[in-house]
Amino acid sequence: MSRVLICFALSTLAATASAAPQDLKAQGEQVFTAQKCSLCHSIAGKGNPKGPLDEVGSKLSDGEIRSWITDAKGMTEKTHAARKPAMKAYTLSKEDVDALGAYLSTMKKK
Repeated sequence: MSRVLICFALSTLAATASAAPQDLKAQGEQVFTAQKCSLCHSIAGKGNPKGPLDEVGSKLSDGEIRSWITDAKGMTEKTHAARKPAMKAYTLSKEDVDALGAYLSTMKKK
């Protein structure tokens, strides 16, 4: 009986763990929409074409993406980004930053 219970618990845990990244990505997509990121950026041709993010996950590390979200001014200075207007500062919860970062990290060269 205990083996069955352990197997069930492990399979439930595995299913939850494998669903979590997808949930985080979906949450990040919601944050992208709620924060109106498409006013300055585009994904899959939707939004402002001057700031495409379609391959951002191939170009930037997870840490760099997170830094752009949490310290846009610092990243602008560090990278000498010339795009105008400069990305504005956002105050997001850690959960929203994690989700948005996870979502943008999936944007990779196909």
